[in-house]
Amino acid sequence: MPQLNFVKQGQGPLVVLSHALGCDLTMWDGVAQLLARRYTVLRYDHRGHGGSAGVGGPYTMEVFADDAASLIEAHSNSPVTFIGLVMGGMTGQQLAVRYPHLVRSIVMANSASYFDDSIRARLTQRIQLALAQGMDAVADEAMHRWFSPAFLADPQGAARAAALRAQLAAMDPHVYAASCEAMMEVDFGSTNALIACPTLVISGTQDDAISANTAEVLCRSISGAELRTLPTGRMSAVEQPAAFANLVHEFLRTT
Repeated sequence: MPQLNFVKQGQGPLVVLSHALGCDLTMWDGVAQLLARRYTVLRYDHRGHGGSAGVGGPYTMEVFADDAASLIEAHSNSPVTFIGLVMGGMTGQQLAVRYPHLVRSIVMANSASYFDDSIRARLTQRIQLALAQGMDAVADEAMHRWFSPAFLADPQGAARAAALRAQLAAMDPHVYAASCEAMMEVDFGSTNALIACPTLVISGTQDDAISANTAEVLCRSISGAELRTLPTGRMSAVEQPAAFANLVHEFLRTT
């Protein structure tokens, strides 16, 4: 396992935040500040992202879940709440199946239990673009997938988006490609039936790829899962951190 970069703040039950592909733990700045009023918040960089080292060999969702499990075991003696967005949400699904004793509840935002052929085709194109032309070519297009038009039109939103664009552009294209492939291989339709902990699914109503229908499929794959929506693009936790944190607070208050 590589050495994972992490930040820990707050006091209370442990909540772990797992970021999206091409981002790092700073994606969670707004949400983490709000959650830290009631919880100990541990956010980390996935392998090959941000300040975490990359390693050779294929990247798989099992590997991402193993990384998260090692981090949880090092920082908690009891089960935690795991919150993930897109790739982080897929990591959470795998973690809850692979290490159920480490997870008391999970929140999966703008994520999926599998990607259909159209999304897999888009990911394949992005892999080819990243490897042929570099991450700048991928980053420009990503902003319009990640954020709603209203967020990008707002000066503060545009500045926040620019910071995330810089993270994506600086990423190793081979790590990006390997991480895309890991997500493309996911099919949790059957294994999610094994998830027994309380589960919240959050969907962005302005996300045209990981859509409300995708969120509903994910929700139905886990017994008792709840579905909530926010009027955002894919990066719901970045666009509306306060509303996101409120959904988490309400969910944890009742579980």
